Amino acid sequence: MNTATEAQFDVNSFLLEIADVVNTSLDLDTVLRRVAELVSRVIEYEVFAILLLNERTQKLRIRFSVGHPPDVAEKLRIKLGEGVTGQAALRREPVLVNDVRRYSNYIGSVAEVRSELAVPLIIKNRVIGVVDVESSQPGHFTEEHKHLLALIASRLASGIENARLYTRVARQAKSLAVLNEISRELTAILNLDELLGRIAERVSQLIDFQMFSIMLLDESGEKLQHRFSMRFKENVQLKHDVCTGTGIVGYAARHREPVLVPDVTRDSRYINVNPETRSELAVPLVYKEKVIGVLDLEHTRRGFFTDDHVRTMTTLAAQIAIAIENAQLYERVAQEEKRLERDLAMARELQLRLLPPACPQFQNAEVAARFVPARTIGGDLYDFIPYSRAHAPIALGEDAYDFIAYSPGRTAIAVGDVSGKGAPAALYAALVSGFIRSHAVAELGAADMLHAINRSLSGRPIDAQYVSLVYAIWDAQQRAMELANSGLPRPIFCHEGAVQKIEATGLPLGLFAEADYDAIRIQAQPGDVFVFFSDGLTDAMNAQGKAFGRPNIEKTVAENCGRSADQLVKALFAAVEAHSAGVEAFDDETVVVLKVR
Repeated sequence: MNTATEAQFDVNSFLLEIADVVNTSLDLDTVLRRVAELVSRVIEYEVFAILLLNERTQKLRIRFSVGHPPDVAEKLRIKLGEGVTGQAALRREPVLVNDVRRYSNYIGSVAEVRSELAVPLIIKNRVIGVVDVESSQPGHFTEEHKHLLALIASRLASGIENARLYTRVARQAKSLAVLNEISRELTAILNLDELLGRIAERVSQLIDFQMFSIMLLDESGEKLQHRFSMRFKENVQLKHDVCTGTGIVGYAARHREPVLVPDVTRDSRYINVNPETRSELAVPLVYKEKVIGVLDLEHTRRGFFTDDHVRTMTTLAAQIAIAIENAQLYERVAQEEKRLERDLAMARELQLRLLPPACPQFQNAEVAARFVPARTIGGDLYDFIPYSRAHAPIALGEDAYDFIAYSPGRTAIAVGDVSGKGAPAALYAALVSGFIRSHAVAELGAADMLHAINRSLSGRPIDAQYVSLVYAIWDAQQRAMELANSGLPRPIFCHEGAVQKIEATGLPLGLFAEADYDAIRIQAQPGDVFVFFSDGLTDAMNAQGKAFGRPNIEKTVAENCGRSADQLVKALFAAVEAHSAGVEAFDDETVVVLKVR
């Protein structure tokens, strides 16, 4: 085999080896490193570089190098037409310079270099970069070197493109997976501060930013406020607000579109908050066609953010906007709930103040009462109104009474149940209590009192509101009970251990302006018991959906009528609680017991 044939055979074998490298690996760093090693076997060089073209900026940047100082390789950007490599990319042909000192367009990065050979990387008639070799010897590179490097570049271009495509697809797949994961995670976080911190953490998995801010629009819609900021992986507090339309973030908010700035020093919109910043990406957060804030990413390197970053952050911003809006809504609801809880606590205290501070003490009877609201406040009520008072109540402390002593005259007992529950029912109960107190001054009989209250309520009608009320008057001297009923469960009278209903009925108060009520008078004996109660006791459900019912109330009264009034009240509530164990109370529960001595 002659020398020419051997040389041709060697070149073919070498090109096959190059092809094997670029076709068997999709990792770009691996491909570039292996090609550099192979080129060094056939072309001696002291400096080697593969520069790739940024299509947006039309600048070459070193992607892999041997012999270049690291800081130079990181920062060097070469425009098309500049230097040997820029000329090769612009002219789309190899450029061989035997002595760079005589080349006016030369860009020097290594002082000792004297000769340079640059070959463009072209695929599908598109320049994607340049292969560049340099030597300290003038005229070191030959036409054969130029021809061989051109052959290598033709194989390398396809390998680079394939590796970049694979990297892009792999990055996109990873980004989509991360975006999907982020979307599920973020929408589950309802604490706004926790959410914003998590957003920063998750975005850093997608983009290696150096500065990051989440700015939210204030209530006026005119200013963006820093709600979360990071600087070089450290949380910082920024008080600098930005008006919409001002600066890069303000522009993104006003125009509702992402803003990508490769070099902020050349953008008149930039507000110099971080002197280190060189590139910036601002993406608006839009929820239901309304801007609620801006995501702002910054980096110290010019041109760091890419169109891929814009697409990724735009996709993510839509999910972040939903998560932030949910968290803000939850925050508002939580604040409203706290306010409501405070209001309800105050309302409960006021309602308890409307109830008698203590049960009255009679010479010939004992009284006990208990009220348990189904919610924080309820619609049941009870009251004791003296018709003849011997002397003023004996007060112990500012707000509490030990007991209230009455003369052996008459005392009214009112037990009511307002329709509905919660705050509306409690307010209506307060209104009813006020009417009872105002009409009691006239010391009306039981039936007349119901007539008077009904007229007052009918004169101030409230939709779907009414009250069922038993009004009873205990005559201590006569040991007699006069009572009338307007829809409350019929009271119980226990005489000598026998339980019977007091057949007093009537329409609830507040429904009809004209309604008739009849009074019943019962002569009592020592040991007799009167029990007044709301339907919260009879309607109490157990886990099987069965109501406690009136028969169980009557049974409990019969079994405990020999005990004190207070013990009977406790027995009734204990029986109801045992029946409905584990089931939340549906209605307010009230019991008043009077036992004749």
